[in-house]
Amino acid sequence: MKTPSLQAKAAYCAKSRQSNYVASLRLEGFIVKPADAKRQLPTRAAVLSSYQQTRT
Repeated sequence: MKTPSLQAKAAYCAKSRQSNYVASLRLEGFIVKPADAKRQLPTRAAVLSSYQQTRT
């Protein structure tokens, strides 16, 4: 059996990170849909810029 490539490992980590995020939301009491696990999360820069705009 050949070892998985770096891209395959990164894709697996991204997929499991997204599903873990949705599971943690569910545990905290938020109502989530299965489609939420497939939604792209915002980038760090986008989140920071949105908070900077609302804070000023």
